[in-house]
Amino acid sequence: MTFENILVEQDDNLATITINRPKKLNALNKATIEELHEAFKILNDTIDIKVILLTGSGEKAFVAGADISEFAHFSTEEGGRLAAKGQELLFDFVENLSTPVIALVNGFALGGGLELAMACHFRIASDNAKMGLPETSLGVIPGYGGTQRLPQLIGKGKAMELIMTAGMINAEDALKLGLVNYVVTQDELLPLAEKLASKIVKNSTVAISKAIRAINNGFKDGVNGYSSEIEEFGNCFGTEDFKEGTTAFLEKRKANFPNK
Repeated sequence: MTFENILVEQDDNLATITINRPKKLNALNKATIEELHEAFKILNDTIDIKVILLTGSGEKAFVAGADISEFAHFSTEEGGRLAAKGQELLFDFVENLSTPVIALVNGFALGGGLELAMACHFRIASDNAKMGLPETSLGVIPGYGGTQRLPQLIGKGKAMELIMTAGMINAEDALKLGLVNYVVTQDELLPLAEKLASKIVKNSTVAISKAIRAINNGFKDGVNGYSSEIEEFGNCFGTEDFKEGTTAFLEKRKANFPNK
């Protein structure tokens, strides 16, 4: 895969997407969002890929925000369409991807950058990372899911504070709040991600995709997460992975999942 704004690498069952706009601190523009959508779609449809890592190029930024120059003069209608299209193409798309996505927050993750990291299934950060949603300082609010995912991850009160003050938090504070799962040095970030990925790939991709769906449904209005869990749990019994997993357990051997 060849793109203008992102780099995609594959190593066995692991794929890495790197947002590659270092001069813009990897800011998201329309073209980058479209390329990310295409890359995620292709990788999700690739049977061999079991985990996707997402990071930014360089050591300064994961994604420093959206490219403001693209929408500074938008009308009300254009602004609404911008948010709707972005969420459809990338942020909601990533959150509901059946392949696990880990965000490697290697610097600034601001505005759309933090929203993208929060759309991933979980996050790890380097110790120089800074995170925040500064949109209110521009006279706007987060439009790519930030007002919804941030309270889900860290609680309503703290999310209200961060959004209203347009403030930033460092990696250690993000860890304490549960916004990221681990904080390590820049040099340790990729090895940790690969270690976590190596644990994930040993398990059933079918079961993981159903777990992602059940967990996400628990945060959706009008959807009963417990009912979703029951349904997905039952669906697992009809899979080849369930037969292999339970047989391997009873035979006291490691499972060799067909991922079907």
